[in-house]
Amino acid sequence: MYSLINALKSRLPPSHMDFEGQRCAETAFQWVLGIFATIGFACGYAYQQFSLTVYILGIGFAIAALLTLPPWPMYRRNPLKWQPVRVNNSTDENDVSVGAKSSRKDK
Repeated sequence: MYSLINALKSRLPPSHMDFEGQRCAETAFQWVLGIFATIGFACGYAYQQFSLTVYILGIGFAIAALLTLPPWPMYRRNPLKWQPVRVNNSTDENDVSVGAKSSRKDK
């Protein structure tokens, strides 16, 4: 069962987005919604039908979601460069490192 899950996981596309990709997706989402809101308002005002405005805005939301919610490759161009893991072999008690427990008790 575990090997089946791992095999399925390896076939799935990546599900992450870098910070620049998030900024780009947010900007695209706002522009698409703004454009469709303007068009929807103009059409609704011209035809004096509020439902037309809502339908056009709904279509804009669907298009914006399709463009920005999946992690498309254009949103994964700038991966983070992580620092390498430091191995600390020191036995110094004053040395504070990640995951180390302090032997001092607070009074």
